[in-house]
Amino acid sequence: MTMTNLVYLIPLFPLIGFLINGIGWRTIPKSVGGLIGSITVLASFVVSLGIFFEVKSTGASSTIVLFDFIQSGKLNIPFAFQVDSLSVTFLLIITGIGFLIHVYSTSYMHEDEGMVKYFAYLNLFIFSMLLLVLGANYLVMFIGWEGVGLCSYLLIGFWFKNRDYTNAAKKAFIMNRIGDLGFLIGMLLILFHFGTLSYQDFFGQLKSGATANPSMYNWIAICLFIGAMGKSAQIPLYTWLPDAMAGPTPVSALIHAATMVTAGIYMIARSSALYNLAPDALTFVAWIGCITALIAATIAIKQYDIKKVLAYSTVSQLGFMFMALGMGAYTTAVFHVMTHAFFKALLFLGSGSVIHAMGGEQDIRKMGGLGKKMKVTQITFLIGCLAIAGIPGFSGFFSKDEILAATFEHNKAIYALGLFGAMMTAFYMFRLYTLTFTGTFRGTHDQEHHLHESPAAMTFPLIILAILSVFGGYIGLPAVISETHTLRNFLSTSVSNIAHEEMAHNTEWMLLGISTAIAVVFSIIGVAVHRKPNFVANTGLSKVFENKWYVDELYDTIIVRPLNALSDMLDRFVEKMGIDGIVNGIGKLVRFGGDRVRLLQTGQVGFYIFVMVIGITILFALSFFWIR
Repeated sequence: MTMTNLVYLIPLFPLIGFLINGIGWRTIPKSVGGLIGSITVLASFVVSLGIFFEVKSTGASSTIVLFDFIQSGKLNIPFAFQVDSLSVTFLLIITGIGFLIHVYSTSYMHEDEGMVKYFAYLNLFIFSMLLLVLGANYLVMFIGWEGVGLCSYLLIGFWFKNRDYTNAAKKAFIMNRIGDLGFLIGMLLILFHFGTLSYQDFFGQLKSGATANPSMYNWIAICLFIGAMGKSAQIPLYTWLPDAMAGPTPVSALIHAATMVTAGIYMIARSSALYNLAPDALTFVAWIGCITALIAATIAIKQYDIKKVLAYSTVSQLGFMFMALGMGAYTTAVFHVMTHAFFKALLFLGSGSVIHAMGGEQDIRKMGGLGKKMKVTQITFLIGCLAIAGIPGFSGFFSKDEILAATFEHNKAIYALGLFGAMMTAFYMFRLYTLTFTGTFRGTHDQEHHLHESPAAMTFPLIILAILSVFGGYIGLPAVISETHTLRNFLSTSVSNIAHEEMAHNTEWMLLGISTAIAVVFSIIGVAVHRKPNFVANTGLSKVFENKWYVDELYDTIIVRPLNALSDMLDRFVEKMGIDGIVNGIGKLVRFGGDRVRLLQTGQVGFYIFVMVIGITILFALSFFWIR
């Protein structure tokens, strides 16, 4: 038996962990719950690693059918898993990063009374994401797609006694439902025009030149992308992700690095055969990603909540990934998914270490000088900042440069805007680092007294992620440095990049130099400007950035309030006066008639005999005239 045949164990282990912790969360000790949650994900990682090496050595792509799922006439949708280079790459990211976050959580959540339930939710989250990337058809993907949406709701609102947190959870759930409707319509269009939801059958028909109207490819691709806009937080469906910071910090790391937000990238990369035939959809994807990257970066510049800065940086980095997808550089987007998983998990867990030391404080204006007491957190956080800023030698440099090179080749306008986004990324990340770890402490005396480095269960994942944030990018070296792009070669069997002309080495060196100069210069500026912070009220454009372009207020004005007004009107005039009026009116009419008819019941036998005689007489008369 090959390792590939054991692929069902990968989602099964976290599902078992969810069931054990979920059923026994009131009785299982916290330490045991954390151990169960962590070991089950580790077991999935080990199996994933074995399958990865098998796929790497053979280059084979396999479809493992577990059982028949839906059969109706000619329609046959099995519950099946797709094992190829793309799925195993995501398996390693999900289970590897997920395991480190579980280990970190055993310390971060050890005082929380709902810790065992928390690990049950984490396991369910991992299970759903694994189902999403393993599905061999869009229906199984959609089941996992909806599962991660449910888990995000459960974990964002985990501290449900806080009304703001539950509102953030509802916001995430509802906004994702909007995107999911687009995904569902795209699936129905595929089913209607191609009669299948299987990747193998659908992509096979596309390659053979199916009879579907070519314009339909664009519509299907756009509908699927609307689903990705929700899951991967792109304009206009991005506002839920920053609010998702309401959940425990390890949850933020899991959502932003290893699970939910990467789902949209995976779905489009998996559907590369479709998107290659949909140039209009690709252009739409690229511009949405570009605009999202810029707007999110401007907002991050003026945020003071340490987690909000990282949240908007995620939205911005996801925009870069969609820019790559829009250029047809699908493997480049997956490359950035991987490096981003390393440094974003590191940054979020590092912020959790800071919040833990600060007693729950998240405002960077009340921090400063933390590096003196938290050396491991400071150094690892700095590595994460260097990686996301695109400093040469760190993982983010290689993947971000590859994205910029792809945009330069196909769309100079998007390339210029992408450079501007990269510039802001370097600036706001080193603003965050400087205000948090350097200078003098700006918090209370009590907070300063309790400052300490986090325990080993929290610093160990930070160190591992820091190492990955340094070396993780070396599997995708630029062509001017190495002719072999390891990740691209590995993914070539399952992802069909749009063919690119080979870029001249002089041009590529020029692009490397420009992106490097921008990253270094604006990182230095970010440090220099904030060494002696002066927190004054923002005005003008800065105030617009601080208030997130007033997008939430805009949505509230043009969508929420009109819908509430419409629902109030429908409630008052349709529900209460219309439907309730009719139903209640019938009830009142029946009662009124009953009240009158019951007066005939006098209790006098003579009256009953009289009525009976009258009734018989009437019936006799009617029957007599009827017969005649």
